[in-house]
Amino acid sequence: MKAVRLTLICHALTQAQKTGRLHRADDAILPLTQEPDAIVPGVQMLTAPERRACETAAWWSGPVQIEPALADCDLGRWQGLPLKQLQTEQPQALAQWLQDPASAVHGGESFARVCQRVAAWLAAFDTPGEWLAVTHPMVMRAVLVQVLGCPMQASQRVDVPPLSRLELSFTGQWRLRLG
Repeated sequence: MKAVRLTLICHALTQAQKTGRLHRADDAILPLTQEPDAIVPGVQMLTAPERRACETAAWWSGPVQIEPALADCDLGRWQGLPLKQLQTEQPQALAQWLQDPASAVHGGESFARVCQRVAAWLAAFDTPGEWLAVTHPMVMRAVLVQVLGCPMQASQRVDVPPLSRLELSFTGQWRLRLG
C-alpha cells in the first residue's frame, strides 16, 4: 500500500479576518507580504471553491483541482456580519453556536455537519502520492477532530492562522504528522 501525504494549508489573510467579520464566499485575500514556500515537483493540488482559497492556491503554479468537500462552513444569514454586531444583537444565539457543534442558529451549516462532510471526504481519499489542499480554519479543525478522534468541542481550542499547515499521512489510517 502506497502512502498518501496530505498537507492542508489555511487560505491567506482576508479583510474579514483582519477586521473581525464573518466570512463571505467572495472574500478576497489581502496582498501577499512574503513569497510562499515552493512546492516540490509532483505534488498535486486541491482547493476549496471559495475565492480566498482559489486565490491562495494560485500562488503556486500548476493545475489545481477544486474539491467541494473542502468548502468553508455555510454561515447562512450571518455571512459577512461583524462579530461585534452578533455579540450585541444575538449574544445567546452566538454563544449557542460556539458551544454546541450541532447548532445552526444562523440558518446555515453546523460544525457537526462540516465534520461529517470532512470525515466522508477523508474516508474516500485514497489516491497515493503527495497532496496539498488549500482550505479554511473550520475545515482544518474538523480534520483534526476526525484524525484525533477528539470531541467536536475541542476544536474551539485550536487557532488556525492564515497560511498555517496541517500535515497528515495515510497508510491504513490517517495520522497527524508533526514537523
